[in-house]
Amino acid sequence: MTSFPDTKLRTERLALRFLTEDDAAALYTIYSDPEAMRYWSSPPWSDMVQAHAHIGMTQAGYEDGSIFTLGITLAGDDKQSGELIGVCRLHHFDRQNRRCEMGYMLSRAHWGKGYMREAMAATIAHAMQAFDLHRIEADVDPRNTASATLLKRLHFVQEGHLRQRWIVDGEICDTDFFGLLRADWDAAGPQL
Repeated sequence: MTSFPDTKLRTERLALRFLTEDDAAALYTIYSDPEAMRYWSSPPWSDMVQAHAHIGMTQAGYEDGSIFTLGITLAGDDKQSGELIGVCRLHHFDRQNRRCEMGYMLSRAHWGKGYMREAMAATIAHAMQAFDLHRIEADVDPRNTASATLLKRLHFVQEGHLRQRWIVDGEICDTDFFGLLRADWDAAGPQL
């Protein structure tokens, strides 16, 4: 596999970019929030070491072409501009079949403002073209209705349900699977 070139995307309100070590504190704040992590496939982080390890794994993924993560920041001149507020991640690339999986996380302080839809649309549009993807997949805890609604607004289709797929902090959880085909994305027109 080949490395991913350093990528920067802009939307009306956001700037998306690769993660750096400077993002560790903000990343830890996001992933240590029990409410934000309620439906995640692992428990909330409990140590800053996890943030540094995550950034190291992400940077290695940039180099070997296995993980494409864009940090989400607010664009503009205000004091929050440049501060990491979330991430969009593409991973588990299957080059033969031109597909990958997508994950995303947003700081709870920024929920309900449409930022994640904006960031995901930009990431998907870029990935479909740059990586010649045919399909993007996501799995969501069925209780996470906000995430399922977001995926449907981005033209993902719910394709399946697996019972008791995850055990997170001792809790057994189901998964709903969603898929987005490039043909559906292209037919929907510009998303930004």
